Amino acid sequence: MLKRVQGIGPAPALGIGGAAFLADDLSAKVLIVEDDGNSATRPVQLVRLRSCILDVDGVILASPHEQAWREALVGLADPRLFTTAIYQAEVAGKPRLAGAQATLRALGVFDAGLQAVAYASRKQGRLEALIRAGAVSPFPDALRFIAAALGAGFRLAAASSSKNANAMMRPLRLASGLPLLDAFSANVCGRDVAHGKPDPEIFLLAARELQVSPDECLVVEDAPAGIAAARAGAMKSVAVARRGDFTALRATEADIVVTSLDEVLIEALADGQPRRAPR
Repeated sequence: MLKRVQGIGPAPALGIGGAAFLADDLSAKVLIVEDDGNSATRPVQLVRLRSCILDVDGVILASPHEQAWREALVGLADPRLFTTAIYQAEVAGKPRLAGAQATLRALGVFDAGLQAVAYASRKQGRLEALIRAGAVSPFPDALRFIAAALGAGFRLAAASSSKNANAMMRPLRLASGLPLLDAFSANVCGRDVAHGKPDPEIFLLAARELQVSPDECLVVEDAPAGIAAARAGAMKSVAVARRGDFTALRATEADIVVTSLDEVLIEALADGQPRRAPR
């Protein structure tokens, strides 16, 4: 029975899944120590990350989605009961109708399944009104991350279940003047998929359109369902905690959890292991 795994050799150590792997040009050697005390050195190969797949709402944009879901509850349930924690657990990353059904059930609304279609429609109307009123803004650290990833040679994809994502991103530009939508080599936002997050279908679709394998992708997400989808798709993940939910996101077993994408060390991503930039 395997007892422990530890890295050996002259190269600096990279933490992977709790084991210490020593990497040099993406190759590594590990010392396998068995329960009986016997040990053996085995080579492993780390996978180079080539692409980043980004969720939109909560990662790239500060959007009024949560506000719209809350305000659309009037007449169905007390909107004050719709907390950020409920939004993250029941709505974020899910298709519209699935989020509506999950929210109403979580709030104990009678006939939640029957009420969900009308609730989802009301939410969409409210969201569109908020967008027209200018209640959307980009996170500056996300725009910097996108620019830095492009500069480092990564191919990017946008992957949001929201059918509003592209409309919200369309007016935005990077500091260089590049339209934000033009930064993405693939864009699967709002696509009709058979299964929403935490199923990895939308991320696997993005990987196919980027023409890379899933294990060459890094997913950037802000919701537990999104991190679960990345893990199910065999992708590395960065969780960005923008809602005071660092502890909850750490429980998702994302590779790293940050409060700003400025904390991500872009230079380390190609080595196959997300790490924080030194402070």
